[in-house]
Amino acid sequence: MLRLSKLTDYATVILSFMARDKTQLHAAMEIASATGIALPTVSKILKLLVNANLLISTRGAKGGYALARAPEKISIAAVISVLEGPIALTECSISHKGCEQAAGCDIRDNWSLINQTIHNALEALTLADMIKPVQSQNPAWKQEILIPIASLYR
Repeated sequence: MLRLSKLTDYATVILSFMARDKTQLHAAMEIASATGIALPTVSKILKLLVNANLLISTRGAKGGYALARAPEKISIAAVISVLEGPIALTECSISHKGCEQAAGCDIRDNWSLINQTIHNALEALTLADMIKPVQSQNPAWKQEILIPIASLYR
């Protein structure tokens, strides 16, 4: 099962909260209160997002955090990469070091293709998409996809 860490999930929640009111500066305490995420965790995530240039911070009594770009310009791939590192399903997709099977592996390039496809899908999804209401009338991600059985045996 492919699973993201809680920090990545929380970062997406925090950024989505901020994207709903992109013109306002948000204090860490306000974000923690609004999202229900513990203040130390919010502070840690905010620091990572500032270091990655996804957020800007302003010091002082009227300071806080704001999106560095419009929600339409911040991809979910960028958020995941900040907290998880490069998007890859297998370790050998990132580095060939540490894989005992690398020399005889005939499918390494195929994993790269799969990783690139997933990366492209996450790159196409933005914070703006995350704050849109989900359409209940048969969204594309719920549509049935038919795969001919013959294609599985090629």
